[in-house]
Amino acid sequence: MDLLIPEVGTIFWTVLIFSIAFFILAKFAWKPTLKALKERDNSIAQALQAAETAKKEVSKLHTDSERIMAEAKTERDKMLQEAREFKESLLNEAREQAKKDGKKLIDEAREVIKNERAAAVQEIKQQIAELSVSISEKILMQELSDPAKQRDLIDKSLSDVKFN
Repeated sequence: MDLLIPEVGTIFWTVLIFSIAFFILAKFAWKPTLKALKERDNSIAQALQAAETAKKEVSKLHTDSERIMAEAKTERDKMLQEAREFKESLLNEAREQAKKDGKKLIDEAREVIKNERAAAVQEIKQQIAELSVSISEKILMQELSDPAKQRDLIDKSLSDVKFN
């Protein structure tokens, strides 16, 4: 039973060594350990706060990016509408110009045809006049070969002419 009941000297030295070890640990080990634990708690708290701030910033950036995307879509739609309107105005202007040019060409062609027709009619008249003169000349040459027929023609011409 000696093992179960310690002696007074053993208890004294055990308490003394424990007190010295406790003092040394309290003085040199626990303060730095507690300080390190406190710093770790602070860094974890700061990391959590930074994570919360980053989460808020990401949420804000997401909202901003959605707004910017909506604005870009609106601007794109506006630019597409302006491009369509510009295209339509160009097409309308081109159609109007083509109509004007076509009408001008048709009018010029009509004028050329009219002038060519007038020139052709004038040429035909000239040819008819020349043919008439030629035919008349031949007829008159044949009829005026006789002096009696010449006299009758002169009398007839004088009677047809009315004097004022």
